[in-house]
Amino acid sequence: MSHLKPFKEISKNNVDIAGGKGASLGEMTQAGIPVPPGFVILADAFDRFVEEAGIKQEIDARIAEVSPGDVNSVDRVSNILRDVIRDAVMPDDLAQEILEAFDQLAGNTPLAPLKGGESTPEFFVAVRSSATAEDGAVASWAGELETYLNTTLEHVLVRVKECWSSLFTPRAIFYRFEKNMHDQYVSVAVVIQQMVQSEISGVAFTVHPVTEDRDQMIIEAGLGLGEAIVSGQITPDSYVVSKSEMIILDINVGHQNQKLIRTPVGTGRDLSPTGRDLSPSGGTHKQNEWIELHEEGQKQKLTGKQIMQLAEMCKKIEAHYGFPCDIEWAMDSAGDLYITQSRPITTLKL
Repeated sequence: MSHLKPFKEISKNNVDIAGGKGASLGEMTQAGIPVPPGFVILADAFDRFVEEAGIKQEIDARIAEVSPGDVNSVDRVSNILRDVIRDAVMPDDLAQEILEAFDQLAGNTPLAPLKGGESTPEFFVAVRSSATAEDGAVASWAGELETYLNTTLEHVLVRVKECWSSLFTPRAIFYRFEKNMHDQYVSVAVVIQQMVQSEISGVAFTVHPVTEDRDQMIIEAGLGLGEAIVSGQITPDSYVVSKSEMIILDINVGHQNQKLIRTPVGTGRDLSPTGRDLSPSGGTHKQNEWIELHEEGQKQKLTGKQIMQLAEMCKKIEAHYGFPCDIEWAMDSAGDLYITQSRPITTLKL
């Protein structure tokens, strides 16, 4: 039985097996939205990993040791559980299935054809956690788990295990207790998605998240990889669009002093937004780095035409789902636009 499904075989009804991100990407793929291709390692793969590694009892016991008011206890349990998952062995057939699906994904793109049965070094994916409790009515796990950009075939299995273990970051553990979910079993799927080397990227909210004006859409845009905006590390442009008239109401240009880009592997350490060392073996392995911006970072990031192109696509996504959406997007050097995530806006009061 396969533990993987391509996006085209997943819909919004599959949150229980593909998590919030995976179900959303599958749904948008089926709806004809331009989504970078990929597949989902289903939640039952994590469940099987936990069972065959014999670590479920330790996970339960360690979570029971947490005192949410004691930061040290949270950090200690987080470090222990993440190390336990890192050190546990992934079933051989599951590992092989993931590597073969990676090769097939690489082989289906003109950017990185397979040569001699191996993926070319130029093919990169994003590896993204997708909790089965994510974006649901009880709780939204969005932002609590981890994403790893620009991952190669060599490191994809390590990144999958890092995504599994991000169920137990200090932030995610606190979240369990905040939402009274510490006694519940939460599983996690993992999205493997072709990486868009974005020149410009950002987020969009199809309802104004502050004023809650249903006719106003907010688009944020910055230079470089989208993780910089999602993690709050740069000040993006902000554009306000009227959905009924489809006109730009306001433009606020952000002053961006740095951007996140992919760099050749070789020097330094690659850190997650939480500061965790992402080096697969604790050694030197750097895939993303910050570079300084000068005049380029002070200019408007999207043209008026690009703003409206993106607004039309976000309006289409909202109409498809029937509720306000929080959307992540990326634009490559050719000006092609891709949607990399869409989820409900969970903060609206009205």
